[in-house]
Amino acid sequence: MAAFNRSGGTGRSGSLGRYGTAAGTGTLAVLLLVAVCGSPLYVGWAEGRTDPGSAGGWFLRLLAWPAWRFGFGDPGQGTLASDLRAILLVVLAAALLYLLPASQVARVPGSVSQFFSGWGAYVLAAGLAGLLGTLLGPAPSLLAALQAASAGAGYGFLAGWIIGTASLGGRA
Repeated sequence: MAAFNRSGGTGRSGSLGRYGTAAGTGTLAVLLLVAVCGSPLYVGWAEGRTDPGSAGGWFLRLLAWPAWRFGFGDPGQGTLASDLRAILLVVLAAALLYLLPASQVARVPGSVSQFFSGWGAYVLAAGLAGLLGTLLGPAPSLLAALQAASAGAGYGFLAGWIIGTASLGGRA
């Protein structure tokens, strides 16, 4: 079913065109997810008020993985060292959302490809953020970096559907 665009005709830039690109809506979702679920307030709530033995409590705690403490952490450790993972997650996810799906999603009709492109970009961004955040952090080690990449990819896999769903709201 074709939608009418502002010039009176029909086409791809119809009703979905005014909402932005899939990468743009996915990036906005990344910013919101990291800002809300990584905040010290949410992290404290999730640790203190959820049951890690239940699936729901475990998932709510998982959402706190990109924890940040801008100004709330130990001043001797520095903001960059404590918040590097969250910063890298946002930057890498935005870059991958713009780079990965552009040519492929444009050729494939339907929104399933947008969903999986957004989800996959977030899995890759979270794994890379864990790896690079540890390697560029205050005490880098290869074992810790690989463990952080594994934790990040797991987080991205289980939380990435949120970004994939947000990517459905825009045009390719």
